[in-house]
Amino acid sequence: MTTVLIADDQPLQRMGGFRMLLESQDDMTLVGEAAGGAEAVRLIDRLHPDVVLMDVRMPGLDGIEATRRVIAAGSRTRVLILTTFDLDEYAYAGLRAGASGFLVKDALPEELLSGIRAVASGDAVVAPTLTRRLLDAYAHHLPAPGEEMGSSSAEPEALHPAIALLTDREREILTVIGQGWTNAEIATRFHLAESTVKTHVGRVLAKTGSRDRVQAVILAYETKLVRPS
Repeated sequence: MTTVLIADDQPLQRMGGFRMLLESQDDMTLVGEAAGGAEAVRLIDRLHPDVVLMDVRMPGLDGIEATRRVIAAGSRTRVLILTTFDLDEYAYAGLRAGASGFLVKDALPEELLSGIRAVASGDAVVAPTLTRRLLDAYAHHLPAPGEEMGSSSAEPEALHPAIALLTDREREILTVIGQGWTNAEIATRFHLAESTVKTHVGRVLAKTGSRDRVQAVILAYETKLVRPS
């Protein structure tokens, strides 16, 4: 049973849309509702839901900062960001804050349910190629190489020390993950079994502390292993 929390400041959206949809599912349970980001953070800390549907535009503490606080607290709750547009600054900011994916608010009911199930199982809802489109679109928000280190020539290891823990093959895998390659594409181009690719991807996620594949894509950009096209 997947437990879900709804965070949205619009009562009709919570009660008339999401609640009815969730209550119609045998494998999901609605455990709480929040009308703002601060309330969502408190309820997540108390109820520990598997997934939170997090609106971004809420009064007071918005969904982005709420997501950032949930992730920083080490919560195992997965955040699914809900946005109005599929390629806006909110989706980008939400992913960087640690969300496991995002969906537009006018998504079909089956798309929302599928997204919740995917996030609950540890997958990312946003396709790697779409994540790359997001980062390409908003790459000017990313720090320049060495900006935070006081040098213009910082290596990936300096920007994120965990990169130094990767083997050469794992660094290659992280790079192509950042380029939006699927496991099947990696297997074909590197002449590897897909099971081997999955093992490599798992090790990359573990060594870099990435919650999921989406976070690995973002890391590849932030460390400049991948640059905007």
